[in-house]
Amino acid sequence: MVEKAVEETISSTSDGIVFLEHDILKSFMKDVFIGLKVPKEDAEIIVDVLITSDLRGIDSHGIQRCKMYYDRIREGIYNPKTEIEIVNDNIATAVIDGHCGMGHVIAYKAMKMAIQKAKLYGLGAVAVRNSSHFGIAGYYSLMAIKEGMIGFVTTNTRPAVPPTFGVEPMLGTNPLTYGAPTDEAFPFLMDAATSIIQRGKVEIYNRIHKPLPNGLIISNNGNSKTDPSIVLNKLLNRSAALLPLGGEGEATSGHKGYGYATFSEILSSALQDGIYLRDTAGVTENGQKRLKVGHFFLAINVSNFLPIERFKEIAGNIMRELRHSKLAPGKNKIYTAGEKEFNAEMERRETGIPINKSLQNDIKIMQRELGLDKYDFSF
Repeated sequence: MVEKAVEETISSTSDGIVFLEHDILKSFMKDVFIGLKVPKEDAEIIVDVLITSDLRGIDSHGIQRCKMYYDRIREGIYNPKTEIEIVNDNIATAVIDGHCGMGHVIAYKAMKMAIQKAKLYGLGAVAVRNSSHFGIAGYYSLMAIKEGMIGFVTTNTRPAVPPTFGVEPMLGTNPLTYGAPTDEAFPFLMDAATSIIQRGKVEIYNRIHKPLPNGLIISNNGNSKTDPSIVLNKLLNRSAALLPLGGEGEATSGHKGYGYATFSEILSSALQDGIYLRDTAGVTENGQKRLKVGHFFLAINVSNFLPIERFKEIAGNIMRELRHSKLAPGKNKIYTAGEKEFNAEMERRETGIPINKSLQNDIKIMQRELGLDKYDFSF
């Protein structure tokens, strides 16, 4: 996958990087959110999502995102105290309004509700409106997996992706994320955007001053763009777009990524009467800018179909047979979804979380402005 190749390129960059123990980084981020008047219990949820991303090697959505949340809370875009309203609650379904609170908290509670419904009725589905950026979608699928369930999660995001044969950013990077338990040490977990690259990965390239690969991003005249700082500015003024999975046009199946992103948009807005497409770039309410998004969560209770151990065995067999199939010339290993992230977590629990120079600066800014003097970082 191109996205995984991008991640490996980022990870291989070592200039100025220091490693922080994950528990220290987690404690720091928790103190940041508490310092922003986020309730302690909510801060613990948010930080667990962020540190899970960092541990699993998804560097675009952990500490990398902390300063973004910090700024948006201070600017009034997000409400630090999350107040959830249950708009519609039926037997196996529900609709939740997050009232522009913290997306991680809203998403966590929505998936908890979906899981509880699935325990009772076999399936649980919860649609969310008026939420905010919730970190890695895979975190919430993992919640279901830990309960012996299949988890499916999607969300819409700010416009960044054009429709096939178009250049205007209309859709978000809208992940379709799903996972299932297995009898192995790690589950099957597919957590990926419906675009080739995410905005967060562009931000990382910008932080480490590396050019982007060709063929991932186009300007409004259809030309490829590789300078991450220029791309980020052009994304803001909607004069550049991240290409959908499959790339530009139909020759390499870009219409498939476009279709998947559109389906995500529908699940994240139509079921809950939420905002969509251009409005996800920001709306103003009573003089305050808001960045709203919607989510959709589905939990499927495996034991309503067959014994969970049998399901795990079959799922594990599928993964093992795939990994042991014939290798391509020059390749030494086949992976299944979730395996590399599991390996990254095992390694990072020992070595720590890599923090580049730009992130070091963000950490020092938040530390200084919130008076978090108890942390004695080496940078």
